[in-house]
Amino acid sequence: MPPEKLIPLLMIPIMLVVVLLKNRRKRVLKPHLLWVMPAIVLPLIGLGIWGSAQNPNMAPAPFGPDAWAVLAIGGILGGVAGWYRGKTVTIEKEPDGSLMAQASPLGLILLVVLFAGRSLLRDLIESHAAAWHLNALAVTDAFLVFAMGLIVMQRIEMYIRARRIQSGGMDSHVEVVA
Repeated sequence: MPPEKLIPLLMIPIMLVVVLLKNRRKRVLKPHLLWVMPAIVLPLIGLGIWGSAQNPNMAPAPFGPDAWAVLAIGGILGGVAGWYRGKTVTIEKEPDGSLMAQASPLGLILLVVLFAGRSLLRDLIESHAAAWHLNALAVTDAFLVFAMGLIVMQRIEMYIRARRIQSGGMDSHVEVVA
């Protein structure tokens, strides 16, 4: 296996340990700052998609309706995964009114499965893209759009729940600390 394929697979266990250790403790949740990560990631992913289209080794292939459909499917699936991952975050309301959040191990397992699946499926999809009449660049970019949907929808879901809790509402994923 070439290093460019082996390194991402080796990074998954390292990432898993780091994230598990980080998620063991609760962190202060500041709903008014949940927009920051998507604001950073969206332009970077946009640049990544634009940059892949500027690759001089790639023959420019115009994006047709099928390529846009692949990108849309990647975004929708990423949004669904992000919404679900956001639902797995436990939010506790402290007596002083502040919110504490702790990511679930289930959410981490979802991320690991997604990253491993992306690494394993990428070659299969790219090698069969022509036979399936898909734009290989669109398939690769769909993984980036998936990540974008995941990050944005997770933050939106958490923001909605946090605002509901702050206004006195209840949520099935919330624990009130007495």
